[in-house]
Amino acid sequence: MSRTDDVYKPALSGKKIPLLPLDNKWYKLMSGYTMTEQMVADEEEIKELLKKQGRLNTSLKELKKKKNHLMAQIVGNMDEEAGSTMDDIKEQIEECNRTMDEYMDELIDIPKLLNEINYRLMLGTMELCYDSIKTNTDAINEIGDWIDNIRKELKLNVVRKQEKEYKNQQIYSYMHDIFGADVIDIFDMKYNPESEHVIK
Repeated sequence: MSRTDDVYKPALSGKKIPLLPLDNKWYKLMSGYTMTEQMVADEEEIKELLKKQGRLNTSLKELKKKKNHLMAQIVGNMDEEAGSTMDDIKEQIEECNRTMDEYMDELIDIPKLLNEINYRLMLGTMELCYDSIKTNTDAINEIGDWIDNIRKELKLNVVRKQEKEYKNQQIYSYMHDIFGADVIDIFDMKYNPESEHVIK
C-alpha cells in the first residue's frame, strides 16, 4: 500500500477540509512547489465548479423573481377572460419550475463533487510536502554531519596550532638563551611573543 492509503487518508478521515483554491495559505504553501498535472487540473476544476455554482444560484434567484412576477399576473387576471394569455403564463411558470428543478439538481451535486476533488488535491499536496520535508531532512542531516566533522577538525587544528605556537616559543627561547640574539639574527628570524607567531 502507498503512503497515501496508509497515512494520509486515515489522517484526513472525518476532517473538514477547506476548499484549497479559496485558501491563501495553500497558495503560499504551494509557491515553493511545482504541482503535478493532476493537482493543476483539480485546482482548475474546483474553480470552474465554484463559478458554475455562483451562476446557478444567480439564475435560480432570477427564475424565482420571474415566477413570482408571473404568479402575480395570474392573480391580477383572475377576473378577466384572457384564456390564451393565462395559458401562456402557466406555460412560462411550468418552464420556470422545470429549469429551477434542473438547477437545484445540479446545485445538490456540486458540493459532493467539490469535496471529492478537493480531497484528491489535499492528498496531492500532502505527498508533495512530505517529499519536500524528507528531502530537506536528508539535507539537514548531511549538513549537520558535515558541521560536526568540521567542529572536530577545527578543535584538532586549534590544538595543533597552539602546540606549534608553544613549540616555536620554546625553540626561540632556547636558541636565544643558548646562542644569543646575534646568532638568531643570522637565521633572519624574528619572534613577536605578543602575537605568538614566528615571522620568517
